[in-house]
Amino acid sequence: MTLLAGGVGGAKMAEGLAALDDVELTIIGNIADDDQFHGLWVSPDIDTVTYTLAGLIDRQQGWGVADEGLRALGVLETLGEHTWMTLGDKDLGLHIYRTMRRHEGDRPSDIARHIAKAFGVEPTIVLPTDDWMQTRLVTDIGPLSFQEYFVREKCKPDVQEIWFEGVEFAKPTPEALEALENADLIIVAPSNPLVSIDPILAIPGMHDALVEAPASVIAVSPLIAGKTVKGPAARMMTGVGLEASALGVARHYQGLVDCLVIDNQDAALEADIEALGMDVSVTDIMIGTPERKRTLAAHLAEVGM
Repeated sequence: MTLLAGGVGGAKMAEGLAALDDVELTIIGNIADDDQFHGLWVSPDIDTVTYTLAGLIDRQQGWGVADEGLRALGVLETLGEHTWMTLGDKDLGLHIYRTMRRHEGDRPSDIARHIAKAFGVEPTIVLPTDDWMQTRLVTDIGPLSFQEYFVREKCKPDVQEIWFEGVEFAKPTPEALEALENADLIIVAPSNPLVSIDPILAIPGMHDALVEAPASVIAVSPLIAGKTVKGPAARMMTGVGLEASALGVARHYQGLVDCLVIDNQDAALEADIEALGMDVSVTDIMIGTPERKRTLAAHLAEVGM
């Protein structure tokens, strides 16, 4: 089973699927919000999935490490560095290691694999590309990187356009292509379609690999009754001219997915979504507890298999 995932929603879905019996899970994560801070290479989405599956995640925040300290960040602030990107002491240890390995010329995919293994993560975490690419946002206050928008500006600016710098030069990793080709089921997590899933599929070859994959493709809507449980997906969709609803998500994924799983609150949209040529499954898609995560994961496996 292969999961396309980014952000907190993707990590939660990965956790639910990983809890199923007899499932060999591969996760293709988003690397387009990677960035450098204090000379260190930070990979927020990949780390969130890793920390979540390792049982290290700060559950209250949904990101970062539990029981974290901020001593190193305090020193950086004293020295006059911008510290709006909150990186805890344990987290910084990981970023130091990743940066060291990158400087030694190692493949980012190999580094991510080693980190996951060292932290005891059983599912396979795969990077969609080893090449550099970054999400860029055109907003009402000017161009921003994703972390500037999400963390520094707290998602307040109005997003007008989204593009992925460097993506035209990126090549998919063999591991990502293999994960799509060999999967018995492909799931698109309830992640932000525009900045978590689109960057993965924008890499030349990845979109076609998903379309041509022999397995069924099931997506879980990140929106419930036109709103996100967490994150800026609804506002971003509206900003770029998409309808912020499960139907808007279906239109965005039309031609890519075979089935869209929507919440009970959106049951009235079922016929409109089916008219787009995809199946619809209506269920409870809130995944705020371990039980809910596993229940939705089991439902996806049942629908897809």
